[in-house]
Amino acid sequence: MRLNADFSHFACVTPDQYQWVDSPSAGVTRMMLDRIGEEVARATSLVRYAPNSRFTAHTHDGGEEILVLEGVFGDEHGRYPAGTYLRNPIGTGHTPHIGDEGALILVKLHQFAANDILQLAVPAHRLPWQPDRRPGITYKMLHTFGQERASLEQWEAGVTIAYPTLGGGLEAFVLEGALCDGDTEYPTGSWCRYPPGAAPQLSAGSTGVKLYLKRGHLRLD
Repeated sequence: MRLNADFSHFACVTPDQYQWVDSPSAGVTRMMLDRIGEEVARATSLVRYAPNSRFTAHTHDGGEEILVLEGVFGDEHGRYPAGTYLRNPIGTGHTPHIGDEGALILVKLHQFAANDILQLAVPAHRLPWQPDRRPGITYKMLHTFGQERASLEQWEAGVTIAYPTLGGGLEAFVLEGALCDGDTEYPTGSWCRYPPGAAPQLSAGSTGVKLYLKRGHLRLD
């Protein structure tokens, strides 16, 4: 399968385009955002776990990155409520099992650098927002490695950011509010990927916007 697999082009999925598909495990469904491969794939997806569902034990051959969006995600290592950011490096493994709350996660697979070996469970929902040098923006830094940055950001209404040319691209997932690119407004639940070489000018919607942002990680080779 190849879905939004050309990283030299802009790609975006909005909630009205969601198409949920069953995974191999009962009670677990996926909304694929980008994908190269079949069951084992380089992928970015939303994954919804029904209450008391499980996913089969697996090893992360290319690493796994998770942001818990709703409910409580769990495995043999712990329980992680909404707002938790997880990184499971190459070679790690687990068996997800979900409680009565169910869970919705944003997950990125097979996107780790081989030497990015730090395993993380960041309780971002408990961390204070930090003032950014850019007016009207606060942030929570989740992870840095080389030029890669993963963060949460809040932009007040009226904030506009003109990004310089993106050497390693940019991905944004809208957690609350709306993100605007020119005359196009991307509502809560939208995922947008800007390729290396892009220089987008983005702004917050009328009520502001809260974002998960990842930058500096995309390659065209």
